[in-house]
Amino acid sequence: MVKIGIMSFAHIHANSYAACLNALPGVSLAAIWDDNMARGRKAAKEYKTKFVKDLTDFLASDIDGVIITSENSKHREMVEAAAKARKWILCEKPLAPTMKDAKSIVDTCRKAGVGLGTAFPCRFSTPLVEAKAMLNSGQYGEVYAVSCTNHGQYPGGWFADTALSGGGATMDHTVHVVDLLRWMLGKEFTSVYCELGNQLHGKSLKTDDLGSLHLEMDGGIQVSHLASWSRPKSFPTWGDVTMEFVCEGGLITVDAFNQKLTVFDDGNEEVRWENWGDNADLALIKDFVDAVQSKCDPASTGMDGFCATAVTEAAYKSAKTGKTVKI
Repeated sequence: MVKIGIMSFAHIHANSYAACLNALPGVSLAAIWDDNMARGRKAAKEYKTKFVKDLTDFLASDIDGVIITSENSKHREMVEAAAKARKWILCEKPLAPTMKDAKSIVDTCRKAGVGLGTAFPCRFSTPLVEAKAMLNSGQYGEVYAVSCTNHGQYPGGWFADTALSGGGATMDHTVHVVDLLRWMLGKEFTSVYCELGNQLHGKSLKTDDLGSLHLEMDGGIQVSHLASWSRPKSFPTWGDVTMEFVCEGGLITVDAFNQKLTVFDDGNEEVRWENWGDNADLALIKDFVDAVQSKCDPASTGMDGFCATAVTEAAYKSAKTGKTVKI
């Protein structure tokens, strides 16, 4: 039995990861720790496990690995504590809001000899896996440009507090697209120009809810990316990840979350989406459990998280200076 603990339920993804742990055979959600005890106790009751109020006791227990789903700015301290206790670690994205903290996280885990993964579930989406295979086959030739989106709903709470989040929609959503393109194309980003907006939620929001980025990758590949918290509360799902690759031999268009049926429900007077395809979160968590058992890094490593943070930090610097920033 592989025993996994969750550190903090501040991030909404913690709920999905907990459900995935409970669904996997041979895996136990062994304990939950949270610096918000009421939140932690509630989660422990919901997912039928124990809540441990003392972090030292939690990390001293016989859990094999931890999933960290705290506020972004707390990732470093929690990872470092878990690494000191020699636990395998899966950290929610972004790995950290700054390169300095992300580098410290990677270095700490390397020195402690523990595996470190960044939670990038989109790598396990079948449409994106198939698109990567098409790109790698060579049949479409060189990639010239990519147009991407990652829109979502405004999560509320600490996501709008830059002291805890490090930034708004651009911080929240750019890292997914950056990681996917590095993974799919096997190339690094070289520069970014970014403009930020606070146009969708007005004065109630102190950070960006819209980011427009123009990026360049090795070989001169041009990338445009829109990140936003633009989806209304009534939208059938939290958001999207779409990509269009302009290639030498044609176009590849992919919608990561299009494995769905649109249901028009007259009885409840609503339109909703019923998903029939992948559970990318489940595949992410299974990959982490496999890494714990094999004593290796998960598929999306700490360095992958560091590289995504580097691009995001450069984007905010560009927005502040009004200039293109080299990465």
